[in-house]
Amino acid sequence: MATQTAASCTGSTLLQPISEIINLPVDQVNFVACQLFALLMAVWFRLYLHPSKTSSFIRHVVATLLGFYLALFCFGWYSLHFLVQSGLSYSVMIFVGLEHMHKYCFIVTLGYLILCQVTRVYVFDYGMYSADFTGPMMVITQKITSLAFEIHDGLAKRDGQLTPSQKYLAIRRMPSLLEYLSYNCNFMGILAGPSCSYNDYMAFIEGTCYQPRHQENANGKENGKYKQSEPSPKNDVISKLCTCAISLAIYLSVCKLLPVERSINDDFVSSTPFHLQVIYLYLAMLALRPKYYFVWTLADAINNAAGFGFNGYNKDGSPRWDLISNLRILDIEFATSFKMFLDNWNIQTALWLKRVCYERCRINPMMATFLLSAMWHGVYPGYYLTFLTGIAMTMAARAVRHNIRPYFQVSDSHKRVYDVVTWAGTQVAISYTVAPFVLLAVGRSLKFYRSWYFCLHLLCLLVVVALPVKSRRRQAKEQQDGLKDNQTDHNSTDNNCNQKDKAT
Repeated sequence: MATQTAASCTGSTLLQPISEIINLPVDQVNFVACQLFALLMAVWFRLYLHPSKTSSFIRHVVATLLGFYLALFCFGWYSLHFLVQSGLSYSVMIFVGLEHMHKYCFIVTLGYLILCQVTRVYVFDYGMYSADFTGPMMVITQKITSLAFEIHDGLAKRDGQLTPSQKYLAIRRMPSLLEYLSYNCNFMGILAGPSCSYNDYMAFIEGTCYQPRHQENANGKENGKYKQSEPSPKNDVISKLCTCAISLAIYLSVCKLLPVERSINDDFVSSTPFHLQVIYLYLAMLALRPKYYFVWTLADAINNAAGFGFNGYNKDGSPRWDLISNLRILDIEFATSFKMFLDNWNIQTALWLKRVCYERCRINPMMATFLLSAMWHGVYPGYYLTFLTGIAMTMAARAVRHNIRPYFQVSDSHKRVYDVVTWAGTQVAISYTVAPFVLLAVGRSLKFYRSWYFCLHLLCLLVVVALPVKSRRRQAKEQQDGLKDNQTDHNSTDNNCNQKDKAT
């Protein structure tokens, strides 16, 4: 297996002997080796290139050059796409007027990503993940588009037009080319991210990241109360590395025993009772998740080891290093709603979708957000089936929560029953929704849904029709109107009382 995939690897083959010994594709071995090397460089970067010891210019240069080296080692000449994408977008930022710069930059950056994804699907074998150079480009796309919108907010809008979070993220000057490349291609996040805001990254480079932050990121009072000296990320890095080791061990030992593809096997479907098919699908999806836990937690540990990711202090005074964390494992595994699962899975991507699309789209923001997420992930039909199903699931889950949940809040026992039922329902719904994301091809995805008789699609349709829910914007508008009415009634009552006092 390792020998076969070596031919499709565009990066270095220096670790090919190790790949053959452990029987893993060489591109995956390169990725893990580069991330471990980045972890060591992160510790060195924090200790020897600390902001108190060297200039921001040196920190930018070293972070960028190390990032380019890791990209070349993993992807070879395909890493030039990172520079081309970044260069095209920076040209748009420089030469296009501020009024429309963010829109053109969004189109160019996302369009180039989609072009590379289409090329990869048709150049390489369909469904192969070897030499997937578009993975880092997905993170770079998030960074570039976020940067463009934040520059537009800072230079083309008045503060009164911005939300509190947009004010905090707004960029008041155009970044230099070095700052721009360092933000996009630094060694800490070039291979697996996570994405972050430009202001947070610059605060890390300049050494101001330990000051009190915006309330969306941390509690300012807690920061001020416990800020005495620069906190050490050692304990959090060790804890996250232990999580990585456990996740990797579980994935390597269990994943091959529970392939998702078995759920569409004709013999399995015909000979297995439906309730056992449901349990198997849940276990198969459960066995897949540790792969993402390993990759994202290791990436988080690398950033923390470099001193990036500080997010204030807990109530007991211990430092928090979750500013750019991408997941919360326990909240994912014990999620009792579709929204709770999504809020704790791929957190930085969810924030990007919220800031770039959901908060700015005036027409059906939820559907636009799911569509953008599907386009960003790639061109496999299974991605679009997953996100279309996700729209139905989200609408149904919102309807159930608003209409049924209040009846179970009367006592603790009722709450426990509701939590157990919704946990089981959430895990089944997530597994059902994500199955096409893993199967990729439209034929296999539809075969899976047919084997389930499209039951959850029909159930979602029934719930949405039977339990209508007002949109959040309409609810917010009605609440504002209600407050205005109450204020008007209050003022009229005060006027009547004043008139009576005058008459008396």
